[in-house]
Amino acid sequence: MQKTTVNHAPMLCSGHAACPGCIDALSVRHILGVIGSNAVAVVPPSCMAIIAGPQPFSSLRIPVYQPTLEASAAAASGLRRALDAQGKHDTHVVVLAGDGGTYDIGFQCLSSAAERNENFIYICLDNEGYMNTGAQKSSSTPHFARTGSTPAGKTSRKKNLPEIMAAHGIPYVATASAGHLPDLLRKIEKAKTIQGTRFISVLIPCLDGWGIRDDFGLMAARYAVESGAFPLYEIEDGHRYTLNVTQCTRPVSDYLGLQRRYRNLPAEDVATLQAELDAGFASLQARSAAAAQQTAAV
Repeated sequence: MQKTTVNHAPMLCSGHAACPGCIDALSVRHILGVIGSNAVAVVPPSCMAIIAGPQPFSSLRIPVYQPTLEASAAAASGLRRALDAQGKHDTHVVVLAGDGGTYDIGFQCLSSAAERNENFIYICLDNEGYMNTGAQKSSSTPHFARTGSTPAGKTSRKKNLPEIMAAHGIPYVATASAGHLPDLLRKIEKAKTIQGTRFISVLIPCLDGWGIRDDFGLMAARYAVESGAFPLYEIEDGHRYTLNVTQCTRPVSDYLGLQRRYRNLPAEDVATLQAELDAGFASLQARSAAAAQQTAAV
């Protein structure tokens, strides 16, 4: 494993309300450390809102605005325009939202902002469900996962939101994980240099909602990437794909075995899930190779 030294100032204070071992808090610590103090955060109802704390208090060292669940992208758009009117063009507006407020309830608002190419960074902290209200399924919940509202397993696949966002033609879309920290830090640094709507989905293994040991969160994050359950890639300007981890090195069964939500999953369902992930990863490999060939030909 590559050793990573981080020197950024802490933007997330200790003493916050995250669960022990929470990957949400760990990820946001590094994300905000890279973004820095010249920023404002939009935090809708979510695990991150609980971690940040109720207004007017906050565990974040930057201003925080907590909108309604469906309005994060609209709030970010308004803050961006207000800051621009004050001449504060270099202040970053960053959304820290969960998958429920992004894939589902907030998607109409987010899609509209992306269509306008509003100038903010949108971070989806994707724990694949509505975790702080009882671990119900969202459209980010993967196929066959058991949740509070799908006790027999989810019968549909996870929504492919990164590619949906890329279809808007926005300048930057990426997936990231604290389990591959150098890649996460690089993508946040890159997003800071780009103007327009930037969307980054960060995988957040939920210890309680997924049924993972308190000290296995980062292992689950790494296994998700290594099995292709959560591939790491970038899409620039809606069509230029870069696959950051180019091979799957472990079967999805290793990843499923860490989680209570997949306990006793029938072998035929494991095989179905493996085939789905293999097909999706092959598609990403082909798109990334095609983009590389086009770049070389220019």
